[in-house]
Amino acid sequence: MESLRGSVTGSITSKLSGFTILLLFLLSCSTFTSTEAYDALDPNGNITIKWDIMSWTPDGYVAVVTIFNFQQYRHIQAPGWTLGWTWAKKEVIWSMMGGQTTEQGDCSKYKGNIPHCCKKDPTVVDLLPGTPYNQQIENCCKGGVISSWAQDPTTALSSFQLSVGAAGTTNKTVRVPKNFTLKAPGPGYTCGPAKVGKPTKFITSDKRRVTQAMMTWNVTCTYSQFLAQKTPCVSLSSFYNETIVSCPTRACDCQNNGTESGSCIK
Repeated sequence: MESLRGSVTGSITSKLSGFTILLLFLLSCSTFTSTEAYDALDPNGNITIKWDIMSWTPDGYVAVVTIFNFQQYRHIQAPGWTLGWTWAKKEVIWSMMGGQTTEQGDCSKYKGNIPHCCKKDPTVVDLLPGTPYNQQIENCCKGGVISSWAQDPTTALSSFQLSVGAAGTTNKTVRVPKNFTLKAPGPGYTCGPAKVGKPTKFITSDKRRVTQAMMTWNVTCTYSQFLAQKTPCVSLSSFYNETIVSCPTRACDCQNNGTESGSCIK
C-alpha cells in the first residue's frame, strides 16, 4: 500500500514539475515579448503622435500632425525625428507645411498639379530653423529637435501640416494609416496601431471660443534600449551624444579594445 501511495505521489510530483517548467517557460516568453519596448529609465514615458483632421477638401483633408515627447529624460537631438507610415488606400500628399517627405515617389500619372509625395510609405522629417514663414506652422522647423517633457514641456513637441488627396472626405470613408515607424534620431522605438479617439478641441487666442478637429487618431511609440542596440549591451547613460558622455555604449566591448582602456570600465 505504501509503495502504491509513493508511486502515485511520485507520478503526481513529476507531472506537477513538468507543468511548472512549462508554465515558467510560457511566462518568460510573454515577459520578453511585453518588454521589447520597455525603458527602465522611464517606464511610463512615450512619444505620442496625434493626427488631427482640421478640414475637408474635394478629394481628402488637411491635417495637423503633432509629435509629443512625453518621455521624462530622453530628448530628441539632431539630426532629429523621422516619421513614417503606410497609407491604407492610394492616398497622396498634395502639399506640406512645417515638414517635408524625404522622397517624392512616382507621380508620373499626374499632370499639371504635381503632388508633394506619391509614395505608399512616405517618410517625413522636420524643416530646418530659418525656413520662410510662409512654409511654417506653429511648433515646427526645429530640425527635428524636441526637448524631453521634464526638461521643458513647451518645447517637447513638433508639428507639421499636410494636405492629403485620394482619401476619404468623411469620418466614415477616411482610413487611418498603418505601420507607423519613428526614429529619434536612431532606432529603438516601437509604434502601436493608430487608434481613433475623441476629436481634439482647440481654444482660440482670445479664449472665447472652442473649436474641434473633424477627426483625431493617436499613435503611441515606446523606447527600448534592447531594440536600439545591435548587440545586447548595457548602456551606462541615457544620452545619445558622445560629446556629453564619451562612453554611452561601449561597456560591452572595452575588454577587446586595448587602445582605450582608460575610457571605459572593463
